[in-house]
Amino acid sequence: MAVPKLALTELTEASLAKTRAQTVVVGTVQAAGGLRLAPGAEAVDAAYGGTLAEVLTTLGATGAAEEVVKVPSLGRLAADVVLAVGLGQPEVTAEQVRRASGAAGRALSGTKRALTTLSGVDLQAAAEGLALGAYTFTEYKSEKGDKPVQNVDVAAPAEGTAKQHRATLKAATATAEAVCTTRDFINTPPNDLFPASFADRARALAEDAGVAIEVLDEKQLKRKGFGGILGVGVGSSRPPRLVKVSYKGAKARKKVALVGKGITFDTGGISLKPAANMDNMTSDMSGAAAVLSSVLLAAKLKFPLEVTAYIPLAENMPSGTSYRPGDVLTMYGGKTVEVLNTDAEGRLVLADAIVRAAEDAPDYLIETSTLTGAQVVALGNRTAGVMGSDEFRDRVAELGQVTGENAWPMPLPDELRSELDSKLADLANVTGARWGGMLAAGIFLREFVADGLPWAHIDIAGPSYNTGSPWGYTGKGGTGVPVRTIAAVLSDIADNG
Repeated sequence: MAVPKLALTELTEASLAKTRAQTVVVGTVQAAGGLRLAPGAEAVDAAYGGTLAEVLTTLGATGAAEEVVKVPSLGRLAADVVLAVGLGQPEVTAEQVRRASGAAGRALSGTKRALTTLSGVDLQAAAEGLALGAYTFTEYKSEKGDKPVQNVDVAAPAEGTAKQHRATLKAATATAEAVCTTRDFINTPPNDLFPASFADRARALAEDAGVAIEVLDEKQLKRKGFGGILGVGVGSSRPPRLVKVSYKGAKARKKVALVGKGITFDTGGISLKPAANMDNMTSDMSGAAAVLSSVLLAAKLKFPLEVTAYIPLAENMPSGTSYRPGDVLTMYGGKTVEVLNTDAEGRLVLADAIVRAAEDAPDYLIETSTLTGAQVVALGNRTAGVMGSDEFRDRVAELGQVTGENAWPMPLPDELRSELDSKLADLANVTGARWGGMLAAGIFLREFVADGLPWAHIDIAGPSYNTGSPWGYTGKGGTGVPVRTIAAVLSDIADNG
């Protein structure tokens, strides 16, 4: 699987009279006195004799968030069309720009070249949003439909230097590529993406990026005692894997471990899921794809860090060899777990990987997974729950909110720990209680985190996969959450320790 083709952008200071673009994108704002144009649209407005806002209002435009209105240039510009996209309320945030730019990216389908002036509001958000909004996945369609826009010029903002603008654009494009790589993994169907093929694709990407990779097969997993990964994967004809991908930057100041759940398909095992919507379980490896892409992104942006992803991969299937409710598994590191529900499998593979990650003595540990349906009940489909050590949890959640991925800090109440007690083993993989399932899963994982290690667990059960209509820069299927949050955390650690 190659890195996806994006609406790759280049910075331009060319005048609108000389642009090669077919379409010019401008932003509109929903102000109290009526629609007004966003910063960056001044030259376009001048070409209309200062009447562009009036023209758009006549066509019914209000500046509402993600509203798209097209206006012919009628020879006033070298471009054929002006595409006006709404930013919403006048106190414009980066996320408003990102979503508006994503809506523009979707609307530009079939366009060969475009120019965006949304960079006049926020260059990074405009570039990220447009690239993500233009993303499509058509690998398995015989009729591909209109191609997404491939070439987008970004108008240079008035403030800042060309060198600063180029650096911002490079980071935004690299981040969008990492998100889209994650989406490609998630959107690949499970008959083509299983533990061994995931590992093969990871190897190809790692070698292309010049980072180290190690893959343990089922024999090596058994020899080394990875009982959680083996237990979950034993029911499938496609055996499990553990992938380790490592990047070490020049003058690395901190060491960060990433762990991502890689259940390439989840039937629930013997505790079989209902048939309705089981097809969405192709996304149960979203965490694995996210941490893989995050290491590759760290290498591309040359973060002064050591970043290693530990990716446990298994397929959870019912068969005559499957693990059962009532089994006791010996996890990597020696703790034992009584299995009460084989559909609580993610925490089992993650526990093995977390213990393995701690052996390399990282300064921080970030784990992400589509772990619990309880996350969706608690926070909905667009807000990830973040648990872990208090200070680092809050740091991750705050940066997740800044990126627009809406991470939210959640507690790990001590009173829930006793509900994981087992009559046979060190602990059980689920509680008998109905409530607090997301928090109990976090408490289970905490049992495997080394003492004193700052860590965060990001539950992305809802945000990782969009089953509804496209919105903003998010299409149907895999979203790539929380790659941008992880990237922001790595950047913050690189800058501040």
